Amino acid sequence: MKKLMILILLVSSVSVFGQSAQFGIKGGLNFGSTGEFSDLTDNASTTIDGDNKVGFHVGVYSKFKFLGIFVQPEILYTRLNTEYSEGGATADYNFSKIDIPLLVGIDVVGPLNLKAGPSFQLALNNDLEGAGIDIGIQDPENSFTIGYQIGAGLQLGRLGVDLRYEGAFSENNAFSEANEDFGFVVDSRPSQWILSLSYQLKGDGDKK
Repeated sequence: MKKLMILILLVSSVSVFGQSAQFGIKGGLNFGSTGEFSDLTDNASTTIDGDNKVGFHVGVYSKFKFLGIFVQPEILYTRLNTEYSEGGATADYNFSKIDIPLLVGIDVVGPLNLKAGPSFQLALNNDLEGAGIDIGIQDPENSFTIGYQIGAGLQLGRLGVDLRYEGAFSENNAFSEANEDFGFVVDSRPSQWILSLSYQLKGDGDKK
């Protein structure tokens, strides 16, 4: 949590250098999955790739322009869902986190812009549900990780539309060892497409 507070303060300080500033709200859908499911049971070597499912995100953003570019920090709550299937059995892995993307972008032509940058992630909760039973698992090894986002957007007045890809730099495993005969590991790092709709609440031309 201390790292999260330091990061929020750092992101907030960007506004000091901005020549113009905008603030707004955003939300949308995610489509993707976490990493592999691996069986830890003795004499087992089962590894299952996750099936893409739809999740969601909601939060706030700001946008500061200077020197012909813009910096766009965001704070978002994200819910990511993944389905693992093997031999007729299925299990759903639900992972929630706080995302803090810090993107740098340029306006290309007209309303089109391109942006990319790191995404700082704080894991909140994860659980695996299968066959009607909640299977408790430990929190990911690293509760605070860094990934990346890259994408394009359209700004149409106060409305904005973004399409991005999000990935991770390294594995971040969550474990379960229910007993000596059963155990597994789930790679919680995300690989997903993010479609967002934003609305600008305040900008430079607005009355105070």
